[in-house]
Amino acid sequence: MDNREVLICSGTGCLSSGAEEIEEAFQQELVDRDLLEDIEVKKVVKKTGCVGPCSLGPIAIVKPEKTFYGKLEVQDVEKIVTEHLEQGNIVTDLLVEEDGHKVEEYTELNFIKGQKQIALKNIGEIDPASVEDYLKQEGYQAVEKALLDSTPEEVIKEIKDSGLRGRGGAGFPTGLKWEFTAQAESEQKYIVCNADEGDPGAFMDRSIIEGDPHKVIEAMTIAGYAIGADKGYVYVRAEYPLAIETLASALDIARDRGYLGENILESDFSFDIEIRVGAGAFVCGEETALLKSIEGKRGMPNPKPPYPAQKGLWGEPTVINNVETLACVPEIINQGSSWFNGIGTESSSGSKVFAVAGDVIGTGLIEVPMGITIKEVVFDVAGGIPDNKELKAVQIGGPSGGTIPSQYMDLEIDYESLNEAGAIMGSGGLVVMDEDTCMVDVARFFLDFTQEESCGKCPPCRIGTKRMLEILERITSGAGEEGDIDKLQELGERIIETSLCGLGQTAPNPVLSTIRFFRDEYEAHIYDETCPAGVCQELAPPYVIEDETCIGCTNCVDECLVEAISGEAGEVHEIDEDECIACGACAEVCPVDAIYQRSQGKGDA
Repeated sequence: MDNREVLICSGTGCLSSGAEEIEEAFQQELVDRDLLEDIEVKKVVKKTGCVGPCSLGPIAIVKPEKTFYGKLEVQDVEKIVTEHLEQGNIVTDLLVEEDGHKVEEYTELNFIKGQKQIALKNIGEIDPASVEDYLKQEGYQAVEKALLDSTPEEVIKEIKDSGLRGRGGAGFPTGLKWEFTAQAESEQKYIVCNADEGDPGAFMDRSIIEGDPHKVIEAMTIAGYAIGADKGYVYVRAEYPLAIETLASALDIARDRGYLGENILESDFSFDIEIRVGAGAFVCGEETALLKSIEGKRGMPNPKPPYPAQKGLWGEPTVINNVETLACVPEIINQGSSWFNGIGTESSSGSKVFAVAGDVIGTGLIEVPMGITIKEVVFDVAGGIPDNKELKAVQIGGPSGGTIPSQYMDLEIDYESLNEAGAIMGSGGLVVMDEDTCMVDVARFFLDFTQEESCGKCPPCRIGTKRMLEILERITSGAGEEGDIDKLQELGERIIETSLCGLGQTAPNPVLSTIRFFRDEYEAHIYDETCPAGVCQELAPPYVIEDETCIGCTNCVDECLVEAISGEAGEVHEIDEDECIACGACAEVCPVDAIYQRSQGKGDA
């Protein structure tokens, strides 16, 4: 076996694609061949967190070579054990192919080599259940350095000098938040880790907890020491059962090893952490609503000031950081503020984790340096748009963010540049959209989400988003009216100005940004009564059948949900355009491409 290890990506994404079966197959194969005893197998075949390229799962990485095997099936395991683990030969036909050649090493994948991993540094290297693995990666050295070699003021200065900004919202300077809380006069202070992460398509915080829980624990302990808190809470949504289980186990181990509890590392500092499980309300990502939920109350925001640094959990000074922000802290303490500040841009230092999804070849979790362009992320890291289609836009920041069109793809990713373009960094959701996307429907989708998630406390958000959604639904159904675009803009601007919390203040962003960059699509829906992308069914052109090509196979007749297609076997079929709902199901099953949308032309449906 030559001291080899097999790391199985066991994040939620890979588990959903069959990673557990792959892990069991490796273990069983090694036992059946008498290569290892049962107790040794678990030291060789180990779980790791989400390694990033979710589109390639299930994934196994064989160390020490770091050979990457993707899209594995159970029958592939026997071959890897025979040829690689026993004979030392890489199984070439199971490697991922990029740019015309097979990629052997994990770090040579295009998806990985374009990254700068700080928060995600240990994921893919360690078993999250093993504190020994974490210690081998400089784990708990930062907390030792902070507690035994630094004063709280020195720790705060290091974080301030690093330029680290909050990775979960508007990017408030982390060190400044710690300093305000440290200076607040109170005998009781708290550290809260916001792991709620409610944006659709976002899974950065979940993946960090699942893959590197001790880093979060270490960071919270350092923060507690810096501000004078002896208690911390991790607020995580119930939809993350694996993250909760992984973190709970890591907390127990940390207590047993003396990294949590009384007199940590034989110092005078004591600190402990509890998990609080939320019900999944999007508004509880807002810090004051989150604190209410931890207290056992309904999660609804409070006006600010006072800010949590002054009056937070149970009325005491409280620091709230999200998971990704905290995951940078041990690296800053270990490597120094100047190292972190040397990455990224002058105003946005370090790196940023994104969950890349949508119409892109490589979906998954990435961490890139601040200042990288959107184009580099989409094409160099994520591999570009499939099926040779054109990039239309990128949505950054989730329901609170904005849509950036293709002509702005050279825009650098930093807080100020995104704000100027009408988007926000947010927690890090990045949805890529190709030419077939309807931007009015995109705005409707995100506003529907935020309107549903509004807590209802303030009228601008509760009523204003409802009125905006009604207008968008009218436009996408073909009943748009003169003046609807102006009404959307006016409502959006008023909601931003008058809403109580960040949810309401950012809810109109997807609508306003799509109007700003894609106003012609809104006008086409309203005045031409057509959806240029063919997405809005009430406005989409009907499908037709080309007589000369149709072979009368009846596939389309059988597939049509509304029985709009007629014709006997062997005869040319016909679509009733008045009955057609333009779902496209018939075109998908036609073996000779005889079906297309009338306004688009054959081959473009």
